[in-house]
This record gives sequence, structure tokens and C-alpha cells, in this order.
Amino acid sequence: MTLKIGKISYWHVHAWDYTKQVQALPGAEIVGVWDEDAARGQEAAERQNVPFYPSLDALLASDIDAVIVDAPTRMHHEVILKAARAGKHIFTEKVIAPTVAEAEDIMAAVREHGVKLTVSLPRLNDGYTLAIREAIEQQWLGRITQVRVRLSHNGATAGWLPSHFFSLEDCLGGALIDLGCHPMYLTRLFLGEAPSAVSAQYGYLTGREVEDNAVALLSTPSGALGIVEAGFVNSFSPFTVEVHGTDGTLLYGTPEEKLLLRTNAKGESYAAAWHELPLPPASPSAMEQWLSHIANDTTATENIELALELTRLMEAANLSVKEQRAIQL
Repeated sequence: MTLKIGKISYWHVHAWDYTKQVQALPGAEIVGVWDEDAARGQEAAERQNVPFYPSLDALLASDIDAVIVDAPTRMHHEVILKAARAGKHIFTEKVIAPTVAEAEDIMAAVREHGVKLTVSLPRLNDGYTLAIREAIEQQWLGRITQVRVRLSHNGATAGWLPSHFFSLEDCLGGALIDLGCHPMYLTRLFLGEAPSAVSAQYGYLTGREVEDNAVALLSTPSGALGIVEAGFVNSFSPFTVEVHGTDGTLLYGTPEEKLLLRTNAKGESYAAAWHELPLPPASPSAMEQWLSHIANDTTATENIELALELTRLMEAANLSVKEQRAIQL
């Protein structure tokens, strides 16, 4: 049986990436498109030789089984609620919603109507993440003391990021809610505990209405600290991860894509020098996992928990900047 998927919007820069993922996977196909921008939606539908629906309600009333949501962040609450209430399984670009209240509304509808939700948090599935989690579980670092994750590009200075990504109304933020989502959920994951406070600072180097340079500090009950960095204004800033503990440190991307370990917990050689750890193959993509949850009637438990926590931390970061104070969680 082929899963029939409706595509909700081509607003997001990754919308065509998800379309291509579906096209490459057996057992699923996109069979219809709705877009808040009718011209863009009609063009996308014509490229795929599928119908364009004049309204979201019309798409949801069709015989589709599921939807992929790439609408503007400000619309997530509206469109995901409608999809859940129509009984359609949902794959969505991060964040689930910009506020905790909206995200909880969505989750209540997902549970009530028994649909399968997966949020695109792709770096959870990469080999370096799997290897870092294994090292932490093996207690090679001792007690975690600090996690720092940085992701940045030059989209604002080189001019390739779409102009609508600088719309505060549509995006409800800039570098942190877009790129910084990935460092945020990874930092939260590697800390291993829910932060108790968030403090953030935003920079506006290119003078737009959303931040193009951002740092968030996560405080935890244990005393461990998380540092989340993101930017649209850096040409050669590598994706980097640092995880520090009382007995060791892991470094990734400084600047090569290698995972380095130095620790007191693995004998004299590891205490004396850095050792490169092998990276396992990536686990199935978020899209593949979503299709598996639909087929097997399972739930993306960790994905959803981290996605909800991501919304909580993003909302707190925005409030911290607005009120220029640390936000207690």
C-alpha cells in the first residue's frame, strides 16, 4: 500500500529536500499540494504532475493519508492542528510551534486523533551524534560540565538566504530559531538534563528585523552549562561540538569532521593524547523514521520530547532577549 502524502507549502528552504526524500523512498508519494502562496504552490504541483488544492481544507478533505508541513513558522499551529484533526499523519520542519502553549495544543490533537508526528531534527541521526551519545553513556567524560555547539553560515552576508527568512512576522526569529535549532536540541541532548534557566543575546550585524548572530546560555540544576551559537554572517565557521566532563573531553569539527576524545577513563594513552573515534553510519533519516512509525503504529517518543523541549528553550531565549534577563524554567 502506498502512503498518499499532501504537501503543505513550499515556503521553507528544505521543502524540496523533503519532496526529493519522499520521491526516493518506496511506499510513499506526494499526491497533492497546497500553499499559502498560490502561484508557488501551483508551480510546485505542476513540477510533480499532481493537483494543486485551492484551500488547505480541500487538501485535507481529499484521500491523503499524511502531510509534510513546510509553511511559515507563524502558521504551524493553525495548519498542524487542522491536519491532526483531519486524521492525517504529520511530518513537520522544526520548530513544532513558536510557543509552548501552541505546541501543547498540537500534541493534544495528535494524541486525541491518533496520528503519527515526527519533527525534522536531522542531526539526531548523524554518526557524530550517535558516537557522542555512546561516549557519554560509557562515562568516558565523567560528569558533564559543559556542552557547546555552533552552527553558522553566511546566508545574510552572501545573499543566498531567501528574503522571507528575515521576516519577523513569518519566522518569529532569525538565526537562533532557524540554524540555532540544531545546536539547541543537540546541546540539550548531550547535557542529559532539562535546563533550569536560559539567557540569550542577539546581534543584528546586517540591520534586519531578525537576529543574524545569536548565543544562548543554558543553565542546569547540576551546574553544567550549555552554550548554543548560531549565525547568518560567517563564511568559514565550521559546525563544531564540544562536550566537556570531569574526566574527559570530546571535540568534533575543530575544524575537520573528526571526533576526538581525550579522557582519564580509558587508560594512559587516552589521558596522554587525543584519539580519533570512528563514526558509525547514520541512523535512518527523520523522514524514514516517520514512515516507519506510520507503518508499524509506533511513536517517535524521543523525537517529540526533544522537539517540545526545543520550543520551550527557543521561547525562553526570545523572552530573555526581549526582557534582557535570564528566564527561569
